[in-house]
Amino acid sequence: MFVKNHSYILIGLTILLVATIIASVCMGAVHIGVSQLWSMITYHTGLSKTPEFTTQQFAVLFNLRLPRVLLGALIGAALAISGSAIQGLFRNPLAEPGLIGISSGATLFAALMIVFGGKLLVAIGGNYGYYLLSAAAFVGALITATLVYRLAMHQGRTIITSLLLTGIAINALAFAFTGLLTYISTDEQLRNLTFWSLGSLGGASWISFGSVLPFIAIPLIILPFMGKSLNALALGEVQAGHMGFSVANIKRIVLLLATMSVGASVAVAGIISFVGLVVPHIIRIGFGADNRLVIPGSAILGAAMLTLADLASRTIVAPAELPIGIVTALAGSPVFIYMIGAQLKKQQV
Repeated sequence: MFVKNHSYILIGLTILLVATIIASVCMGAVHIGVSQLWSMITYHTGLSKTPEFTTQQFAVLFNLRLPRVLLGALIGAALAISGSAIQGLFRNPLAEPGLIGISSGATLFAALMIVFGGKLLVAIGGNYGYYLLSAAAFVGALITATLVYRLAMHQGRTIITSLLLTGIAINALAFAFTGLLTYISTDEQLRNLTFWSLGSLGGASWISFGSVLPFIAIPLIILPFMGKSLNALALGEVQAGHMGFSVANIKRIVLLLATMSVGASVAVAGIISFVGLVVPHIIRIGFGADNRLVIPGSAILGAAMLTLADLASRTIVAPAELPIGIVTALAGSPVFIYMIGAQLKKQQV
């Protein structure tokens, strides 16, 4: 019954994700009806010989809208599953890749690559350029995550207050260096750095989607299997060790996979805040705190929410476009304030 209920919830979230993807690919400056969408899919796959759509609609769907929507869903899943895994690791719902410095570290190293390795990126080009940028962002995310984690440790325990404060300090330091890089950058580099700082899916393409897919697919496949281990860790590190789990290995695997997915996401879309913080919280409120459900459920809901956020970013002020990082910040900030208030009330009780 326990597993069955989880399956129903995950199926329901998957249906929501499919519905948001269909709505997102259909809505925009060039409207595509659901019947036309189906006609394009069947025509493209050879199942139908009669096109019931215009050439413009076909080009918009397969060259612009579909890679953008799929990339948004992939990044939303990556950020949400990383947030849920990190919250489970640190046993605190306020822990999140952005708050503890992972996103800013990834941004800093991506900025270093853009400013000092720009010619190399251009020379390599294509998928390899994105791979190099993703690798740089991953290294930056891993360094900051490890640094914050080490500084927050005291006598073998993670002090949550120290974790958040250290994360804030690392964020400030990373953003200061990123600002310095912005100051010395050229006009072209400045445009790219502005893109990273605000967060955007405007540069989405099949190349960018394919380049980050391996970096994100691995965490999406492995992290759901860490749910049982994180449930044991929630009882305490000593208790988890007595139950036969290697606490050190759990920490290494979760940090490595979380930073891999966040680094890849930052490399192609910049900083998109609050997805990794808010989505796992919604899953816990709605369906419970079992990490075997929270982690995969967060991935699916995160994909749906970022898809909706991207739809809003390109339609609210059409024909202009809002950076998606602004949309997620506007939507996520009130929820974060509510979470802090709820935490304070629990402490008072």
